[in-house]
Amino acid sequence: MRQNGRIVSVAVIVAVGVNTDGRREVLGMDIGPSEAEPFRVEFLRKLARRGLRGVKLVISDAREGIRAAVSKILNATWQRCRVHFMRNALAHAGRNGRRVVSAFVATAFAQDDATSTKQQWRRVADQIRPKVPKLATLMATPRRTSSPT
Repeated sequence: MRQNGRIVSVAVIVAVGVNTDGRREVLGMDIGPSEAEPFRVEFLRKLARRGLRGVKLVISDAREGIRAAVSKILNATWQRCRVHFMRNALAHAGRNGRRVVSAFVATAFAQDDATSTKQQWRRVADQIRPKVPKLATLMATPRRTSSPT
């Protein structure tokens, strides 16, 4: 954005919720100096002051600021966005391995229940570990954290 006649880098965050009818609603938007935890905490506090209640799950990128803010302010479970995960995963796969990695990871997302998904996730990570160890490490990172209740 332009600030004092100069172009400066800023962070823009948007919160989108799903109402009880299953429809998406924009809950709020803010612009701040970075995506760090203090900015995200204040953004969630503003939403709470405006009446946001009953949040059960927050899905986002895996930046630490949002995870900590969700835990502090909303007391909700956090889950990593599949799209952001796949972008990170494919970056580790290299140009020639993207199609194979994408197909392998998709097999885990296609499972019918949580137990099968976890088992397939581990199998995929084990299969790719010899050729793409950084991706196997990424897959071992928690994608979900529960609220401290």
